[in-house]
Amino acid sequence: MRGFQIAVTRNPLSLLGALLATFSAAIVLTLFVLEMVGFDGGPYIGILAYLVFPALLLVGLILIPLGVRSERRRARRQRAEGKVRPDFPVIDLNQDKVRRTFLVVAALSIVNVIVFTAATYKGVEVMESNEFCGTACHTVMEPEHTAHMRSPHAQVDCVDCHIGSGVGWFAKSKLSGAWQVVSVTFNLYSRPIGTPVHDLRPARETCGECHWPASFVGNRLNVRTHYASDEENTELKTVLLMRVGGEKGNGYEGIHWHVDPGVDIRYRSDPSRESIYDVEMKLADGTSKTFLSPAQAEEGWEAAAGELEWRTMDCVDCHNRATHVYRLPEQEIDVAMEAGRISTALPFIRREGLAALAGPYASHDEAREGIAQRIGDFYRGEYPELYAARREEIDRAAAELGDLYSYNVFPRMNVDWGAYPDHRGHEQSPGCFRCHNDEHETADGEVLFQDCFTCHNLLALEEESPEILADLEF
Repeated sequence: MRGFQIAVTRNPLSLLGALLATFSAAIVLTLFVLEMVGFDGGPYIGILAYLVFPALLLVGLILIPLGVRSERRRARRQRAEGKVRPDFPVIDLNQDKVRRTFLVVAALSIVNVIVFTAATYKGVEVMESNEFCGTACHTVMEPEHTAHMRSPHAQVDCVDCHIGSGVGWFAKSKLSGAWQVVSVTFNLYSRPIGTPVHDLRPARETCGECHWPASFVGNRLNVRTHYASDEENTELKTVLLMRVGGEKGNGYEGIHWHVDPGVDIRYRSDPSRESIYDVEMKLADGTSKTFLSPAQAEEGWEAAAGELEWRTMDCVDCHNRATHVYRLPEQEIDVAMEAGRISTALPFIRREGLAALAGPYASHDEAREGIAQRIGDFYRGEYPELYAARREEIDRAAAELGDLYSYNVFPRMNVDWGAYPDHRGHEQSPGCFRCHNDEHETADGEVLFQDCFTCHNLLALEEESPEILADLEF
């Protein structure tokens, strides 16, 4: 034991390992005790206590035997050469100067441990912040960060959905992040960033912490406001009764039937998940069906099938833009007009606004200038009196259109209108019709039907004053 102690303390490598292991063990023990007595330090305390410092402890324990082995080899060489190993200096704590020095060093060591712990804690916390995720690699993540800040989940941290709870996914995300750093450093990333995220954690383990089908039951009224591209910007209403469904009795119904625990749905698709081929369905009673796409009868199908992937259906297969929402220009301008950010009293503002949003522009600054120029030129030329009387209102509309362009189009990342389609419904992409297209068919002729009334009832379609809304006093 004495020889081991000498080997540990004489060799720099083993001494470093001993110090690292001792400090890490002390910090882990301290954090563990704090947690046991009820101290709530947030999720990052658990990361430090069960991931960061245990890893440092392991490194220290590995360094100790390596240093001991190195020191014993060095001692044997010295003995063979007839050399005498020098003794350690004697630390006499009876001497005032030595005692003061020892106390100062001990106190500074404690301070260093505290500083190192706090720095590590804050470092992990910063890396998990929305600002770090969205702005550290500004050009790369600017589109997603901008979309997130406008979404219904703007107050939800990125890590809550992309990582979730638990050390395993935290470690996995950091390993993935290491490659992302390399990609950004050496300009290896694609433009635009490809979707979907193929290694995203299952939605039941993240989204399911707040949302679950049992809490969304029954039918929901959905009223959508559109505007015509005529001079009056005529307001039109579409009214849908959405069959959200959810848990009912011993099973699920409506749209959320797809996530019934007794139903298992798998599909095979291209990497974008926009073209779906095989669909396998297993029901609670043990029934199993396989629906095949007509494409599988085409020449060259077997070669193409090697690039396809199987996947168990998840919430994000429909709610793929739950947070990072990009709208089409028609949707953006309708929402802005309904909210009053663009005045509906300006003649042809929807038509001219859509034309101005089409671009293309090389940058956001160029887009703002080009949109303002186009809108101003139109009203100066076609409605000079109105332009003079309502100049401020026209300028506000042009500024809002510039904002809408900047929220959805990012030239540096090749993100244009429609680059990231939303699979809910079928406005931006085939959506539901990727599977429900009357073409996927079983061997005995059963098809995945295309019945719109399964998901909704259409109560009014782009009507000026729908009777149903009058009846509901809506």
